[in-house]
Amino acid sequence: MDLFTLNMESQLEKNAPLADRMRPRNISEFVGQSHILGEGKFLNRAIKADRLNSMIFYGPPGTGKTTLAMIIANTTNMHFEKLSAVTSGVKDIREVVHNAEERLKLYSNRSILFIDEIHRFNKAQQDALLPFVERGIIILIGATTENPYFEVNKALLSRMMVIPLYPLKNQDIEKIVINGLKDKDRGLGNFKVNINRDAMDYLITISDGDGRLALNSLEIAVLSTPKDREGIINIDLDTIKECILVKSAKYDKGGDEHYDTISAFIKSMRGSDPDATLYWLAKMINAGEDPKFIARRIIICASEDVGNADPNALVVATSAFQAVNVIGMPEGRIILAQAALYVACAPKSNAVYMGIDKALSDIRNKPMGKVPGHLKDASYSGAKNLGYGKGYRYPHDFNNSYVKQQYLPNGYEDVKYYNPTNNGYEKEIKKYLSKLFDKEN
Repeated sequence: MDLFTLNMESQLEKNAPLADRMRPRNISEFVGQSHILGEGKFLNRAIKADRLNSMIFYGPPGTGKTTLAMIIANTTNMHFEKLSAVTSGVKDIREVVHNAEERLKLYSNRSILFIDEIHRFNKAQQDALLPFVERGIIILIGATTENPYFEVNKALLSRMMVIPLYPLKNQDIEKIVINGLKDKDRGLGNFKVNINRDAMDYLITISDGDGRLALNSLEIAVLSTPKDREGIINIDLDTIKECILVKSAKYDKGGDEHYDTISAFIKSMRGSDPDATLYWLAKMINAGEDPKFIARRIIICASEDVGNADPNALVVATSAFQAVNVIGMPEGRIILAQAALYVACAPKSNAVYMGIDKALSDIRNKPMGKVPGHLKDASYSGAKNLGYGKGYRYPHDFNNSYVKQQYLPNGYEDVKYYNPTNNGYEKEIKKYLSKLFDKEN
């Protein structure tokens, strides 16, 4: 490293954000993720024993994915290489892998390759890694905020462990903030800082489990707040509110946050919780989700989870889709909310959904039933010669427009697919069908 490069590196380190300066250097300094790093837990044991397998750290920003990779780099006896999926290509991968092969041949020294934001690698780049991970030439460690089950090739994923990292708990964030305030070498310990309880609680809450956000917001507050007469920097609630680095919404329309949110939305409607329904709907609208996609999910829920307990739910949901298509946003948000709330507050029945799926299962897994002769089409010339339609009884010729006759194929006569519940209008359907069937006996 020449003198100019050395000077640049020194300046970068000196002016690095607080979160980078306070990055834990070993397991004992790491805060949170006790499910994998607690004493006796898998990753704790693997790092200490220097027995690592290919793995992917998956979790939201600021939870320690890159930090864990750097801890591994500092503690392992293996050679450690780092690539960023944003700036690296197949050529870089091949160079790293070639060097790893030579290192293994000459010195019996294995190599770890860490790839940050591995979800940004395309299929060709991921395929280039596969044979070397499979042979054990490299131990691959990836970090991603996106669900690897969506973003990483199945062949590569099957050879790696997916290790989830969760948003840090409130007590973890507070500990990280306090460490940043006390550390004199890397943190803010050379400043006299007094942060009141309201400000601390707000910082913890708004950080939403992101340690990086908490530390960098804290640093802005400390460096931008003048000292009082006694040389103390006082951080109150108003101060910290002005210094929060606002996080973008955790929502990727192509990733798992998209699927998780729409799942929560549907389950809230199914669970008859109007407030939760509006919350998840608002999140999707705020993130710019396609309103027609939302409307289609409401239509599906109206049929699958409400069904004939309130047949009007499907009418409302379908009308909402058409209205949103005509009106657009932002006014469409009101239409979506009305339809979603109607479905959420309607009586529930999945009898329609269960009935059609049971019938489909029989069609696919049992011998195909033949149409009874009396139900066959008898409208064309020659049908009667085949006996088609013979014995068919026209329901409208009988009281209540009903007469008992066989409609299901032979062997299926006693099968029940639709079992109406006692919920909403379906109770009336059940009562009506029972009355008809009682007359048969």
